[in-house]
Amino acid sequence: MTVAKTGTGTTGTGPLAGVRVVELAGIGPGPFAAMLLADLGADVVRVDRPGGGGLAVDPAYDVTNRNKRSVLVDLKSDEGPARVLDLVERADVLIEGFRPGVAERLGVGPDACLARNPKLVYGRMTGWGQDGPLAHTAGHDIAYIAVTGALGMIGDPEGPPAVPANLVGDYAGGSLYLVIGVLAALRHASTPGGAGQVVDAAIVDGTAHLTAMIHGMIAAGGWQDRRGANLLDGGCPFYGTYETSDGLHMAVGALEQQFYDTFVRLLGIADEAPARKDTARWGELREAVAARFRTRTRAEWTEVFEGTDACVAPVLSLGEAPHHPHLAARSTFSDFGGITQPAPAPRFSATPTAIASGPARPGADTESVARDWDVPGLSAKGA
Repeated sequence: MTVAKTGTGTTGTGPLAGVRVVELAGIGPGPFAAMLLADLGADVVRVDRPGGGGLAVDPAYDVTNRNKRSVLVDLKSDEGPARVLDLVERADVLIEGFRPGVAERLGVGPDACLARNPKLVYGRMTGWGQDGPLAHTAGHDIAYIAVTGALGMIGDPEGPPAVPANLVGDYAGGSLYLVIGVLAALRHASTPGGAGQVVDAAIVDGTAHLTAMIHGMIAAGGWQDRRGANLLDGGCPFYGTYETSDGLHMAVGALEQQFYDTFVRLLGIADEAPARKDTARWGELREAVAARFRTRTRAEWTEVFEGTDACVAPVLSLGEAPHHPHLAARSTFSDFGGITQPAPAPRFSATPTAIASGPARPGADTESVARDWDVPGLSAKGA
């Protein structure tokens, strides 16, 4: 099997080798969290339902299911819950992303699972959380980040808020917080007298938590509660994006004085730029910076700033990013199974991670899981 190395030294199995995870199939943040655990070396078994129900994409291209194995279980059948509980008995972690109460109705809720395995970490991934007025209503990333104030911070003040794909809510506020919670709960379960527990990871909670620094700045009078008026939200002329002569863009983040000095010098406006601390002239400074950037192409400006401390970078597309010299040198992206995709992160010196297998096909690994986890009831061959 071809293994994509993502760190130095001999390819290993990752720091979570030996940890067993059951993932009840869902979409979005749950599968991404399970992928991260799999990337870190956990043996992740995804329980798919017959007939699918995931993303409207060929499973062969769903890289959030890489490094996993898949079994088919119909949780609505008479024997379905028992098969999952057989897996739970041998697992360290379970991840589910149903609406509150659904797992309980299916017979695989926290009480049933923890009764079978008191050391189990039961990870729940939802948008609104397990309780509260909206807990049982539908939603998607954009709604969750909207009510936390995060969406309202992003974009041009003269237009509507800019939608940051589903990165801020689903994956940052959701998946990553679920993984943090699971790892912390695993640590607790492994201590003398420790026990399993439920991790309630809500996208609204995680996204709100991400805004902690901004709330502190508001309290200190260092942040205005409106977009496009602050140091980090595009309101500052030396922290934002600018169009180049070929219609592409450069990103500028020259916040500190020494970096700003390098920036305006290389941009060629050091002698004409108004004082950067004079916020009354920020509009004038922005126009000077914008006019100068429009005189050259993105490639030309990239050559000017590359390798300097001006804190300027080209704004690349997803297709261009893997070819950036720095990312290519670090193998930040990997080509595996004909799909260019981000390599596992972060990196470990003693237990390097890898892309060891492509997206799990629904049900393709039922026999191997039945054997390796000693759950003969899963196998079509029977006990």
